[in-house]
Amino acid sequence: MKLTIIGCTGSFPGPGSPASCYLVSAFDGTRDWKILLDLGSGALGVLQRYTDIKDIDGIMVSHLHPDHCMDLCGMHVAIRWDPNGWGRDRMLVHGPKDTADRIETAYSLPDGDTMAKDYDFQVWTPRKPVNIGPFKITPIPVRHPIEEAYALRVEATEPGPDGEMLTSVLTYSGDTDTCDGLVEAAKDADMFLCEAAFEEGRDDAIDGVHLTGKRAGEMATAAGAERMLLTHIPVWTDINKVVEEAKGTYEGGIAVAVSGVTYGVYSGSLKQDQEPVQFKGSAAPTTSRRVPVPCQQFLMKKLESSRYSSAKSNEPRVQTAPQNWTVQFCGAVRFPQARCISPQLLAHRRNSCTQAWLGWNYDFTC
Repeated sequence: MKLTIIGCTGSFPGPGSPASCYLVSAFDGTRDWKILLDLGSGALGVLQRYTDIKDIDGIMVSHLHPDHCMDLCGMHVAIRWDPNGWGRDRMLVHGPKDTADRIETAYSLPDGDTMAKDYDFQVWTPRKPVNIGPFKITPIPVRHPIEEAYALRVEATEPGPDGEMLTSVLTYSGDTDTCDGLVEAAKDADMFLCEAAFEEGRDDAIDGVHLTGKRAGEMATAAGAERMLLTHIPVWTDINKVVEEAKGTYEGGIAVAVSGVTYGVYSGSLKQDQEPVQFKGSAAPTTSRRVPVPCQQFLMKKLESSRYSSAKSNEPRVQTAPQNWTVQFCGAVRFPQARCISPQLLAHRRNSCTQAWLGWNYDFTC
């Protein structure tokens, strides 16, 4: 299963990313299937960099705040008003019971019109899985100030390298504070895509809305999640602080979601064939770094030079890649030590030293 970050900025789009939207793809042995987890403000445009929207097999909506669903309005235009015709079935949308009414009201459709012409709206039943191709998606209620809010547990069953069927698990927190439902959804997940919008100390008086890095780490630990990818971080929240908080309560691999980056979600069986340190969050300098395909050209270009700096902008430097790095056909760039610039983090933290990981154990440092 592959996870591509379309939008990951919390609450409203930021300068480096739209609001929440995640493209998830898996292969059933015949073709690739693609679903979206949320389609928040500004996401539809960026989404088209990574896929033809006609190839989307369904949209899974965690809850009905605009930063998670509002670009359904734009998708409606794309479906209905394409002069060449949509040429597909209605777009499948699973979401809370008021999804259709909310989007129709936001778009202000004329009386008598309906988005049911464009969308096949289906309503979540808590803890009842839905199946789409190789995916099984289970909505589990979580704690957020809206009538319905769900974490989504996504299980993808795909043929492995020897033809055996393997299942990988991705859990998406949606928006939530700590709750038993979140731990249930993330139980033994291979990857936990978890929001961390708040900071300890700054937001202590607010209960039942969002997680801090500390609380996200506590949830990941309680669930036994293998890796955690922090997301939904607003422009006013310090990424450094969120990561440090999470490291204090969770010992697994921690990364910060970056728009445009693709992550592999490996099943437990496949992990046995990988270097264990790669999945435990170790920053050992001799560990191979796996870099997603969309980032290869960027890395190759930047790592050919010994620095990436400008006297006017004071851009941070990038270390030169060692001589023995190679590019593999599978899309992994491997080298012992190197660093590059995160466009998103650079936009927010140009004058501070902010670290996240690109893929796992790849130093992605401003």
